[in-house]
Amino acid sequence: MTRILLLGGTTEASTLAKALAEAGRDAVFSYAGRTAKPVSQPLPTRVGGFGAVEGLAEYLKTESITHVVDATHPFAAQMSTNAVHACEAAGVPLCAFERPAWQAGEGDQWVHADSIEAAVDALPDASARVFLAIGKQNLAQFAAKPHHHYLLRLVDAPEADLPLPHTTVEIARGPFDVAGDTALMQRHGITHVVAKNAGGAGAAAKLTAARELSLPVIMIGRPEVPERPVMGSVAEVMAWLSHPPA
Repeated sequence: MTRILLLGGTTEASTLAKALAEAGRDAVFSYAGRTAKPVSQPLPTRVGGFGAVEGLAEYLKTESITHVVDATHPFAAQMSTNAVHACEAAGVPLCAFERPAWQAGEGDQWVHADSIEAAVDALPDASARVFLAIGKQNLAQFAAKPHHHYLLRLVDAPEADLPLPHTTVEIARGPFDVAGDTALMQRHGITHVVAKNAGGAGAAAKLTAARELSLPVIMIGRPEVPERPVMGSVAEVMAWLSHPPA
């Protein structure tokens, strides 16, 4: 008997959860708990952290987990790292279900940054209007350039004061479309876009909109995580679950 832990929070995770439920697989869906109202899933769901590597390894043993699929956000590096080490400690096979990174195309004006700090440095010294499309986890670093006006698009309304003095907050949940993102940027007079290279279709509209508006995009590269097998489709993951590596 197999029992699967699906580390979720992405569109890919939700798609896989549906496939697992339809196949009648014994699986648990795990949310990190960063959003107040996460998307409901067709699997038993848990919300919250595990307690670092040791806590996750103990959970795997206690819950008789036989396989782990990491379908977290590509920037959830700590969770992905913990999963690799916990699975090694517990002797449980792990694979990642990850969407390909975005690639710059003709007409794109991308500035590549390998960290949040590098993205802050890449912003101009003169006052700008920045679409800070990175979620809510790394806002404080941009306080190093407080003279910019920042447009934030968040799933949940902020529960505390934001660390940036000049902000506008739009509450919305993707997927988004090019027409909507183009209108959003025009409405707020955006001059620069900052994005994490999350990949996928659900959040790519802002990149197309930036290209059509001839706006520079500061693109933050994905963080490094320990090596693990990476799958690119539901079919690949389902096949791996049936025949995981020894």
